[in-house]
Amino acid sequence: MAEAILNKLGAGKFRAYSAGSHPKGKVHPETLRLLQSLGYDVSGFRSKSWDEFAKPGGPDFDFLFTVCDNAAAESCPLWPGQPMTAHWGVPDPAEATGTPAEIALAFKDSFRMLYQRIGIFTALPFRSLDRLTLQNKLKDIGRD
Repeated sequence: MAEAILNKLGAGKFRAYSAGSHPKGKVHPETLRLLQSLGYDVSGFRSKSWDEFAKPGGPDFDFLFTVCDNAAAESCPLWPGQPMTAHWGVPDPAEATGTPAEIALAFKDSFRMLYQRIGIFTALPFRSLDRLTLQNKLKDIGRD
């Protein structure tokens, strides 16, 4: 979801990628359903390991955000380019249980939280912020 949101809100300024430490091999069907219902093109989405991006020759990142609550305690690879990092934890909706409506609500809640945080991030005045101030703002976004 974060990849889709940032690529839409940050079009022309950012190129987002989403990956995980333990990919499931396919994008969760509820993620695809929700994003499609909101007008996102999901045709190129796939489940990816972060190892794909940590290899030599992978893209250099300016920013790296962990977004699932269960990722906060994981050890991340060393990323080329020394990106700024922050944890913007949200509950993992793929772990939601209950009725189909309750599960759909968990995905909507996660989308809403990510959309709000990414919206704040894309509105930051990057050119006028020094690195330390920007790093603090990134951490603050995850606390809101």
